[in-house]
Amino acid sequence: MSSKREQVSPREAALWIAERLCEHGHVAYFAGGCVRDRLLGIEPSDFDVATDARPDRIQELFHSAVGVGESFGVMLVRRGGHAIEVATFRSDGPYQDGRHPVSVTFSDARSDAARRDFTVNAIFEDPSTGELVDHFNGREDLDNGILRAVGDAPSRMAEDHLRALRAVRFAARFSFEIEAATAEAIRDSVGDLDGVSRERIGGEIRRMLAHPSRGRAAALLESFGLDAPVLLESSLDSAAHPVLAVLGERERPPIDGVAAWLIDRHGSEANDHVEAIRDALLLSNQEHRTLEGVLSTEQALREDWISFGVAARKRLAALDVFPVALELLGARDSGLHDRVVEDLEPLRATGLAPDPMLDGNDLITIGLKPGPDFKSILDAVYDAQLEGRVVDRKTAVELARELATRG
Repeated sequence: MSSKREQVSPREAALWIAERLCEHGHVAYFAGGCVRDRLLGIEPSDFDVATDARPDRIQELFHSAVGVGESFGVMLVRRGGHAIEVATFRSDGPYQDGRHPVSVTFSDARSDAARRDFTVNAIFEDPSTGELVDHFNGREDLDNGILRAVGDAPSRMAEDHLRALRAVRFAARFSFEIEAATAEAIRDSVGDLDGVSRERIGGEIRRMLAHPSRGRAAALLESFGLDAPVLLESSLDSAAHPVLAVLGERERPPIDGVAAWLIDRHGSEANDHVEAIRDALLLSNQEHRTLEGVLSTEQALREDWISFGVAARKRLAALDVFPVALELLGARDSGLHDRVVEDLEPLRATGLAPDPMLDGNDLITIGLKPGPDFKSILDAVYDAQLEGRVVDRKTAVELARELATRG
C-alpha cells in the first residue's frame, strides 16, 4: 500500500487497484466515462474499475475498502489520495422506482455492459494493454459522433428517468447526434421526469449550464420538451440563445447560466421567474441570492444606468454580480453595454467602493442619538463621498450634522 504522503495520479491509483485484482486471479477493467473520455482525447478526471471480484473479495484484497453500495457490488478503494469506485460486474433486475433495480445478479462483463445507459459509456478497457472490450460498438458510435442507448432505448429510459437529461448533457458536451430511436425514447419519457427528485434534476442542469456547451444543452432540452418538467413551466419552442452564448467557451458558475437562460426565455420578465426556478432546481440560499442579484442588476443597467448619478452608478458597479450582469446586458443591447463600459473608466479612477468615512459609532461620538435616521444619514454621506462632495472626515461630519438637523 502507498504511504499517506505518496501522491499519484487518479489513473495510477486505478491502475494499481486493477493490477492487484488481476494478480489475484480476477478480471479488472477501466469502465465508463474514463474510457469514453480517453478515446475522445480528453484527460479523465476520475477512474472507475469494473471487476468479476465480489464485494467481500474486494474487501479482502483492499482492507481500507468501504461499501458505498454493497448490495449493488460497489466499493470505494482509496489509493494515493484518490477514492476509486470498484464495482462488481452485474446484471440488473426490474426497475420499480425509475432509478434503482429491485435486485442485481453478479455476472460478467457483457452483462454489465448491457445494463449501462449509452454505448459510448459501455466500453471497457484493459488497463495494462489498452485493449478495448466493446460489446455494443461504442467505439464506432464515438468515432461517428452518435449517442445511442444500449439495447432497447425505451427500456433504458424507463429504467432511470434521469437518463433523458444525461443524454442531453452528453450530446451537448461532446457534440453528439442522438440516434433516432434514442431520441424518440427521450421524447416519450418527458412525463417521467415528474417523478425524479428536484435534487437530481438540479444537479444535471447545473452541470449542463456550467459547461461551454450550455447553449446547445438548452436548445436540446427545449426541442425535446424537457424544459417544462425541468423548470416547472410551459415548454418553449427551441430558439436562439444569444444571452447564453455571451457567456463564452469556458466553464462558468452554473447560476450565470441559469440567469442567461431565464433572460433568453423570458426577456425583461426574467425576474418574475426566480422563485419558480429556485423551487425547480432546489437552489441554495446563496444561489438564490446570486440569481436575484444578477437579474436585478442587469435590469437596473438596462433601465436606469443612463439616468443614474455618480453615486448610484458606483454602488451598482461595486456589486459582486455586476460583471456578469454587464456581460448579459451585452447580448441584449450592445450599444448600452459599450456606453456602460465607457462610463466605468472615470468611475473606477476615483474608486468604486472606498471605505466609508463615517459609521454609526462616529454619529454617536458627535452627539447624535441612535435611531432609524442613522442609515439614511450614513447613506447620504457615503453618496456624497462617492460623488467627491465629501473629501475628508471633517466635511463628512459636517454633512452628517446638517442632515440630522434637517431631519
